[in-house]
Amino acid sequence: MPAAARVLAALLLLPGTTATAAVATTATAATAATAAPAPLAPLRPDPARPAVWTGTWEAAPSGTAAALPGASIRNVVRTSVGGTALRVRLSNRLGRTPLRLGAVTVALRRAGGPGAVPGSLRAAVFRGARTVTVPPGRDVVSDPVRLHVPAAADLLVTVYTPGDSGPATYHRTALRTGYLAPGGDRTADAEGTAYTATTTHWYYVTGVDVLGAPAAGSVVAFGDSLTDGTGSTFDAGRRWPDRLAERLRALPPFRRLAVLNAGVSGNRLLRDGVGPAALTRLDADALSRAGVRALVVWEGINDVKGTPEARDPAAFETAYRAIVARAHAHGIRVVGATLTPYGGHGAYTAARETVRRKVNDLIRHGGLFDAVADFDAVVRDPARPERILPAYDSGDHLHLDDAGLRAVADAVVLGTLLGCGQGGQGGQGGQQPCRSRETQPRS
Repeated sequence: MPAAARVLAALLLLPGTTATAAVATTATAATAATAAPAPLAPLRPDPARPAVWTGTWEAAPSGTAAALPGASIRNVVRTSVGGTALRVRLSNRLGRTPLRLGAVTVALRRAGGPGAVPGSLRAAVFRGARTVTVPPGRDVVSDPVRLHVPAAADLLVTVYTPGDSGPATYHRTALRTGYLAPGGDRTADAEGTAYTATTTHWYYVTGVDVLGAPAAGSVVAFGDSLTDGTGSTFDAGRRWPDRLAERLRALPPFRRLAVLNAGVSGNRLLRDGVGPAALTRLDADALSRAGVRALVVWEGINDVKGTPEARDPAAFETAYRAIVARAHAHGIRVVGATLTPYGGHGAYTAARETVRRKVNDLIRHGGLFDAVADFDAVVRDPARPERILPAYDSGDHLHLDDAGLRAVADAVVLGTLLGCGQGGQGGQGGQQPCRSRETQPRS
């Protein structure tokens, strides 16, 4: 079997992967890859205006998948704010052996498909080198790439892995179509014609920062599948952090924030689940990201309903206080979100509902956070408060649909992200209330 056909056959065995061509032909395998684009000269910072990096997109590592040796992987990611240059973060955090990246490129995406906007394709280099080896358990950040990046734009981050570096660190629930070229290094293919297979995961890429964004920093949405977007429309960008980014883009730059989505489906607050537990991944996925000013924590429902279940609300309180203390040490404000209902779901029990309500009482009234976003109050059915409103239920009685995710995003009082809020919470006594037409939802 030709080498390209073997690679495509391997791709077809991966969950979430399909092919748009039945096999890769020998001719495709023999085709020489387009010459890699030359990186531009390193950026020279203006001493009068120090360069400031802001995170514009994130995907937290959620696990590993089989490596794709000899393939080029074209990830599609969406910016929340723009800038005059970018850098990308690539991860081998969950890998067990060194990861060799043979080439990496970035580009603006043409409308739909794997093609790049003409003239936008750039090589990403690492200390001036086109290739880089990432040790297991580590991330690597590229040198600055000079490219004007608009807000709310799709970027193509393409990675070529020449050999088998073991399990690939990935984000399982991309809810975006990505593209695979099995025929070797196709990172410089601007037309995208070599990308004959698709995937529903993000491979290796875990962050994009932009330089000189017209924004005051970024906010991290930190949570589980409800933040990751389960229940939302595929390829539509309707997670609640996407809607929050829309709202923030309407603000003037001194109040505007980029939005980083650190949701991991199946994640837990108190113990490892899918991905490391919240307290374990907090630094890597939130506190260390570029320009973070605020953190919205919506995490804990998987502890309530999971196995083993968490029955003691005091354990939640201890974990939330630890998150807040660590964030405050970095000058980051923390908004706590109440746990939304899941009555009707297979894991629901009356005893677990009692725990959920006690945890929500702590979030609302326990003085744990700088501010509270009462997502429970927004989406619960008043007639059956243990259940989601039917208009917001994706169908499994746990995850929200597009309308429900929009509703929780609209429940975040934007002013609380940069300094105003309910006075006295989170040890920040004496805060002034938000002077805004926005109001907190009922509790």
